[in-house]
Amino acid sequence: MKLAEALALRADASRRTEQLRSRITSSARFQEGETPAEDAASLLAEAGEVLTELESLIRRINRTNAATLIEGGTLTDALARRDVLRLRHSTVTSAADAAAGEGQRGYRQLRSELKMIPALPVAELRRQADDLARQVREVDTLIQRVNWEVDLLD
Repeated sequence: MKLAEALALRADASRRTEQLRSRITSSARFQEGETPAEDAASLLAEAGEVLTELESLIRRINRTNAATLIEGGTLTDALARRDVLRLRHSTVTSAADAAAGEGQRGYRQLRSELKMIPALPVAELRRQADDLARQVREVDTLIQRVNWEVDLLD
C-alpha cells in the first residue's frame, strides 16, 4: 500500500470514529419503556475496532515518514517545514492586512481626525507572503509526490 492510500484510510477512520462517537452519545441513554435507536454497546465495540485500526495506521504512517529520505531530510522534516511555512505565511499576511488597515475605516471624515499610519512596510510584507506561499506550494507538491511513490512500512 502506498503512503497516500494509508493517509486516505487514516482520514476515513477519523471520520468514522467521529460518526460513531456521535451515534453512541445519541443512544447511550433512553427513556424507560422506549427502545434506543441503536445499540450503544455494539457501536462502542465498533468504535474500539476502528480506533485500533487508526492507531495502527498512524504508527505505520509515522514510521514511514521518519524513514523516508527526501531532499536532505526526512518526510517528517518536510511536513514540519510545510506546517511552519503555513504559519509564517499566515502571520505575514495578517501583519500586512493590519498595516494596510483592512477591515478598518480607511478615511477621515474631518481634517481634525487623526491619520492612521502603517507601522510596517505593506508592500514588502505582501512580497514576503507571496514568496512564502510559493515555498508552501513547492514543499506540498514534493510531499504529495512522495506520498504516492513510497510504500507504507509495517
